[in-house]
Amino acid sequence: MKKVKPVVARNARELAAVLGLTPADGLEIEVRSDLNDKIIEVVRKRDLTHDQVARLAHTSRTRVTAILNRNTQDISTDLMLRVLAALGVQAKLQFKSAA
Repeated sequence: MKKVKPVVARNARELAAVLGLTPADGLEIEVRSDLNDKIIEVVRKRDLTHDQVARLAHTSRTRVTAILNRNTQDISTDLMLRVLAALGVQAKLQFKSAA
């Protein structure tokens, strides 16, 4: 039996490279992960229920539960931004050279 060498990816860009994805895909993974991290952080800090967040963001509790469980495959980036805004957090996008 062949020994399998584990692969370690320390960030979204490395993960994209390991998976054979484009750098743009890696950037999308990174941005969505950062949005998800911030949503979870704010919800925990404010001790909100999934239903409370859903009401604030005018979305379903099921979708909020998916976000808080990091199951965002079927969740749009704009919904994640809307949830953040409903929680009182303003997202700021910064650009820098990818070099």
